[in-house]
Amino acid sequence: MSKILLKNVRLSFPHLFKKAVFDGKEQKFEATFLLHKKEHAALIKEIAAVIKEKVRTDLKGAKISSDKVCLRNGDEAEYEGYEGHMSLKASNNARPTVIDRDRTPLTEDDNKPYAGCYVNAYIELWAQNNQFGKRVNANLLGVQFYRNGKPFGEGGKTVKADEFEVFEAEDDDFGDDFLDEADGESF
Repeated sequence: MSKILLKNVRLSFPHLFKKAVFDGKEQKFEATFLLHKKEHAALIKEIAAVIKEKVRTDLKGAKISSDKVCLRNGDEAEYEGYEGHMSLKASNNARPTVIDRDRTPLTEDDNKPYAGCYVNAYIELWAQNNQFGKRVNANLLGVQFYRNGKPFGEGGKTVKADEFEVFEAEDDDFGDDFLDEADGESF
């Protein structure tokens, strides 16, 4: 395995304190890191070289599609802030180390790191070759909060409470035949 330090990269989709949950099933601790194509060009080149070597040696030169590699072109993603970047997704069954700039441990209550901030992170690249297929993945080992950034999703539109109507208690009684009147729709 190849351990690599990602410095001053933007954090996206962090699940650092609790495992991610998809379709009601608990998955892994994970995060996606955004590496700016120009500012992190040397790091991207290093990661790509390690991936290429993993494919050559561990996967015996197998042809691997881009969706089977942890490093992807952010320009092809439909997420805010990904353009002009490479994205690298890393995960782990074990909770990664999460620390502040001064190396003190962080908890979920600290509200950092958060999606959109900048972090340093250790990852470890490895080749998967089993009944689930051939891939090059990244283990998430640890994350250090580095600096603030504009949170992803900030600026979404909301409405004020006074834009809603006020309903009286009797307004919530749909009656016994509510489902019959809903044109056969079940809820």
